Amino acid sequence: MYNAETMAVQKPMHILAVDWGTKRIGVAISDPTGRIARPLGIINHTSRSEDAERIVKLSHENSVDSIIMGVTYDENNCLTPSGRSANRLADEISKLYGKQIVLWDEAFTTLYAKRLQIEKGTSRSRRKGHQDDIAAVLLLQDYLEKINP
Repeated sequence: MYNAETMAVQKPMHILAVDWGTKRIGVAISDPTGRIARPLGIINHTSRSEDAERIVKLSHENSVDSIIMGVTYDENNCLTPSGRSANRLADEISKLYGKQIVLWDEAFTTLYAKRLQIEKGTSRSRRKGHQDDIAAVLLLQDYLEKINP
């Protein structure tokens, strides 16, 4: 990719976002510019180690430069029980991936994903269980907008 100002070649940057859930894990990826998020898929939760292996495999298949993990915090800015579970998965991924995983506050992403599907007119039966990848997109888009103001 060329930057018109400098005509220098820039390496594409892909960021993978993980929205952990007790049943399903939503995954999203950025475009090569690192500015736009899109859904990559949903992983059905089996075990922490198997989930981590699948996420690392996705990161290699998609030439990912970094991974962010959605976590939740309580009113005292401490990880919630769900946030601690996501953090343990992030630790497992980091061991396999070889790089540190960025923890990112995912507060209300699933709720927003449901709301978006309702506003879009998606039927109730089609909305059931299909918010996880959209939640990961919302998580990643929030992150991208913070790092690329």
